[in-house]
Amino acid sequence: MQTKISPSYAEHLNATLNSSRLLIEPIFSAHAESLFEPMQDENIYKWISITPPNSIDELKKRWLQRESRLSPNGNEAWLNWAVRRISDGAYVGKLDAEVDCMNVVTNLGYIFFSEYWGEGYASESVLELVKHFSKNGVSKIQASVTLGNEASYRVLEKSGFIRVNIIPENDTIRGVKYDEVEYLWQS
Repeated sequence: MQTKISPSYAEHLNATLNSSRLLIEPIFSAHAESLFEPMQDENIYKWISITPPNSIDELKKRWLQRESRLSPNGNEAWLNWAVRRISDGAYVGKLDAEVDCMNVVTNLGYIFFSEYWGEGYASESVLELVKHFSKNGVSKIQASVTLGNEASYRVLEKSGFIRVNIIPENDTIRGVKYDEVEYLWQS
């Protein structure tokens, strides 16, 4: 059994992807300049436990630490993408995923900026990511969504995920415990 993810495999998994309308590119610290301002929108944090970054420098530092694409112990690939609209180059959101040494995506997440909600960009990019992982031997992708987040349910369901479980009090958002809906995609 493999216990570590190779740096080259992690980099391969964090490849640049394209859909008909979107460029999905690996995040580097340099993206902080472009993504900091849209990540200040409080609307995108209603359903998730993370908070907006405090500064461009903080965001650069966070993403610089992840540029190796590996967890500190090397047991997981920590992958991040910026999602950009091809037509005008506007950043519309970001994706992230953690892949363990069994080649399972243990957590798939996404943030899309509210001015682009309802245009199908989240579903389009998640579906592209699912296709990419499938081509690279990933047979299982897990995601969890705060109970009640209907928009995220639709994103995952359009991408072939199924609801498998409710996990009681699995997340804490601004001090309040929330149940989460667990989703699964399998090849």
